[in-house]
Amino acid sequence: MTEIEWSRLKAAEIKALAGRNAVVIVPIGATEQHGPHLPSMVDWRLVQEVSHRAARLMTRSVPVLVAPTIPYGMSEHHMSLNGTITLDYATMYAVIRCVVESAIRHGFKRIFVLNGHGGNTTALQNMIGELTVAHKLPLATGTYWDIAAASIARLLERQKALLHACEAETSMIMAVAPELVNPDELAQMHGPYVPGLSAIPGVNAGVYRWRQLSSRSPIGVIGDAAAASAEKGEKLLQAIAADVAEALADERLWNAPI
Repeated sequence: MTEIEWSRLKAAEIKALAGRNAVVIVPIGATEQHGPHLPSMVDWRLVQEVSHRAARLMTRSVPVLVAPTIPYGMSEHHMSLNGTITLDYATMYAVIRCVVESAIRHGFKRIFVLNGHGGNTTALQNMIGELTVAHKLPLATGTYWDIAAASIARLLERQKALLHACEAETSMIMAVAPELVNPDELAQMHGPYVPGLSAIPGVNAGVYRWRQLSSRSPIGVIGDAAAASAEKGEKLLQAIAADVAEALADERLWNAPI
């Protein structure tokens, strides 16, 4: 199997991949509470898993390299609950800029920041926009559950999308780290999902207002983990990785003019 992990490759091997115009995937997640039943590593561990699975699929047609996963993100809205480590915007931008510009200085021109935490999404779009303008390169970003929204919806029973510490995230952690999930707790692990940017019942869905997660769910769960299973988690990971691989291997993503 072709090695795809940046941290396991030697300098000459990384240089050779840059010469082949490899796609660099930079995974970023978060370290934050995920209810009483899941560990704080959920976001970074799952985006790492998706990145590596997608990269292995991509190697059939496209050279690819996965950078070390960034385990912290913008999680201020989780700080009212225990277990969260958060970055502010300036710090996260500094980290993203340094990683992306390091890859550029080594000759890479196609860099994708793959996101695994909802609190990072808007910030990453702004960051990648600024870096694209600065470097005139086809840089891109995306959140894995947005890329694979249709596939995720087909596999879930009690919700229509990936939420937080929910059926989807719980299932995937059960697939990759089952020893960290107590299945006897899952029947009680559910929290309300209110659609809309503010998540306030009755408020126009297009209106955004920042809220801490504990005001939406006292136990830090949005969605329903009761239907989670390791089997479902494996199906989700396979489907998500396939969708991400297809999206990142699409030459139109990289060839369209800036």
